[in-house]
Amino acid sequence: MTLGTTLRDAREAAHVSIESLSESTNLRIGLLTEMESDNFKHCGGDTYARGHLRNIAQRIGLNPEILIDLYNQEQAVESQRIQDSLVDNNIIQVPREKKSLSWKIPALFSVAILAVIAIVQIVVSNQTSSPSAAPIASASASASTSPSATTSASAAATTSASPIASPAKSISSGPVSLVVSAPRGNSYINIIVDGKDVEKSPLFQGETKSYQGLKSISVYFSNPAALDVTYNGKLLAPLGGENQEVRRTFR
Repeated sequence: MTLGTTLRDAREAAHVSIESLSESTNLRIGLLTEMESDNFKHCGGDTYARGHLRNIAQRIGLNPEILIDLYNQEQAVESQRIQDSLVDNNIIQVPREKKSLSWKIPALFSVAILAVIAIVQIVVSNQTSSPSAAPIASASASASTSPSATTSASAAATTSASPIASPAKSISSGPVSLVVSAPRGNSYINIIVDGKDVEKSPLFQGETKSYQGLKSISVYFSNPAALDVTYNGKLLAPLGGENQEVRRTFR
């Protein structure tokens, strides 16, 4: 028994007409007829087809996983986990190893300090032993001090700037709140909160779901034109058009 035959038999067994199914799922009668004839070319791709099947299964009292398994065996062109796709599109960031501060900078700073101390001791010693040589020593000290001081200042500037240049743990901007509602149609959604999958299901017209995260919330939407998204209490502009696919990360 094929997927299309299973759909038709289950609908008829539930005493649901194709017109009634079309009205309750917001799917065209022509598209439903094609699906019952094992024609899924006009579903808009694997993601939309699976969403339609889940939507239909709830209306005719059938386990949606049965339909999804049949679709994957008979119709699916490519099977790829949505989270892998999010990583491929740089929505989920891969943690990077924190770099430690180079030992060369403190060493250079220490050498510069020792050089300045040595020069000062030489100048003081020369002034004490030979007053006539003081101008020469003073000039020599002045000339020698300049590059050392420059080196010291450069090392100090580098040292003070190094915490900014050195990668450190990312500072969280605080908890993330996301509210997703479907006032204009159906959509298939995948929600990842702080790196963990929390939702993979259709969102039907009239439904609203809320999510809370400590650091980030990554989303995948099909048909984003049907959705309203509220991020930290602020209603956002539409994330995409009708029957498009969109992926975003909120922090």
